[in-house]
Amino acid sequence: MSIGGYFELELSRGEEYHSDAIRLNTGRNAFEYILRAKKYNKVYLPYYTCDVMLEPITKLNLDYEFYFIDSNFVPIFNYSNVQENEVFVYNNYFGICDEQTREVAPHCKNLIIDNSQAFYSKPIKGVDTFYSPRKFFGLPDGAYLYTDKLLDFNLEKDISYKRCEHLLGRIDSGAETHFHSYKENSKDLSNQPIMEMSNLTKRLLASIDYNTIADIRRKNFYFIHKEIGEKNKIRLDVSSSEVPMVYPLFVDNGALLKQKLIEKKIYVATYWPNVFEWAELNSFENELAKNLIAIPVDQRYSENDVDAILNILFKFRKLLTCRF
Repeated sequence: MSIGGYFELELSRGEEYHSDAIRLNTGRNAFEYILRAKKYNKVYLPYYTCDVMLEPITKLNLDYEFYFIDSNFVPIFNYSNVQENEVFVYNNYFGICDEQTREVAPHCKNLIIDNSQAFYSKPIKGVDTFYSPRKFFGLPDGAYLYTDKLLDFNLEKDISYKRCEHLLGRIDSGAETHFHSYKENSKDLSNQPIMEMSNLTKRLLASIDYNTIADIRRKNFYFIHKEIGEKNKIRLDVSSSEVPMVYPLFVDNGALLKQKLIEKKIYVATYWPNVFEWAELNSFENELAKNLIAIPVDQRYSENDVDAILNILFKFRKLLTCRF
């Protein structure tokens, strides 16, 4: 350790939320870690998921098969189809599907829970589970993994400082100026080897006020739900222990409303564009990808900010309809 000289970035020294987990460099590599350690040869994936999930499957030359979900995000699947050397993956969508996760777990002998969108959800004992904290906090990379099967080789530690331009640049000169850097960083995380989490990412994760952030996210979520929950085609029943990633507003004209928000510099992501290629045109998954508006509820925003988003939506109230 060096003593003296110039100062480093000042970060508080707290405790990580998932302090007992295996620390890795990316969520997709946490997924790959499980596939390698358990030696699975086939994976069952939801149609409604990010295409990066195929990266480790392709790398390992595994078979895979998609399954559908219903309007409550419950798999439409016969779990007895999962054989000894196969595994079923379930997504905890938007951090609000803890109940569905608990329902799936007892019925599927080989299960991986993808908690990329559910950072605060606790792992189920004996169930392989991974997290991607970049979905909740300003980080260059990083992932957490819970599993009872370890790989039998040492991992090299990742280096993250070169992936921080978009994080620091957004503070100095705004999101638009550094969006290209953000995209380049996301591209850089593709096809990385499985590595141990970097010292920088670990320090960043140890500096976060997790309780305050959870409270803000819940407060913003419930504020939105109170105002427009009756317009939502998704019947949300979120427990007090869950911490949402976004507020998922699903309406018939969602695609147009997303565009209206983006024009006002309210950047709502599409989860996920690849679903348009994977799922049938009239499927629930395709409709979700097209018309679900992922409204930000995170720790950066006050009730006034959320109210501003709602005011924009109310300006287009004729589009804010749903048909059941």
